[in-house]
Amino acid sequence: MCPHETGLSRRKGEATLDIKHVSTEVHQAVGPVVWTSAADVAFLKGEAALSSRGRSRICAHPTGDDAAHEMIVVLRRDQDIRPHLHPGKTESFHVIEGLVTVVFFRDDGTLEEVVRMGDFHSGLPFFVRQTKPLFHTQLAESDFVVFHEVIPGPFTGDAVMAPWAPHEPAALRAYLKRLRDLLRDRGSCRGSSE
Repeated sequence: MCPHETGLSRRKGEATLDIKHVSTEVHQAVGPVVWTSAADVAFLKGEAALSSRGRSRICAHPTGDDAAHEMIVVLRRDQDIRPHLHPGKTESFHVIEGLVTVVFFRDDGTLEEVVRMGDFHSGLPFFVRQTKPLFHTQLAESDFVVFHEVIPGPFTGDAVMAPWAPHEPAALRAYLKRLRDLLRDRGSCRGSSE
């Protein structure tokens, strides 16, 4: 075990990152060098399985004030992310495991770009970066999707929720189901192997 082990339950002998538990959905990396292993991803999947919102992350940046925020994020298939944007910020996503469709919207809610993604070996795009702030959501297409997300800091809680997307959970779930159905019927996602 590392000298600054946090006491989280891990399997003996596995290489794991030292983290501080913030919540079921948020874990903070500890120490001057941050790395992740398959054991850390398995831990995040377990946390996402317990999360009412179906997600969990390890923040690699030391504080919310850092200029760059890097996270290893796990989403469960049944999670619902309301379309949102971060004013003045761009984001990038690099898929490590699983399948996800990232949907970018114009301000009026019409589709800007749809990118079906998978890991490097999937044959699908595995990296996407928006070059300007756009409303977006991620639709997990596998039981879990694991990705590396990068967004400029500092964290200010300034996400703007899309005014055309429902806020109430049941209505949001129905909206995202209609979006999934539309994308499946349309079949024209960039990266689609269909």
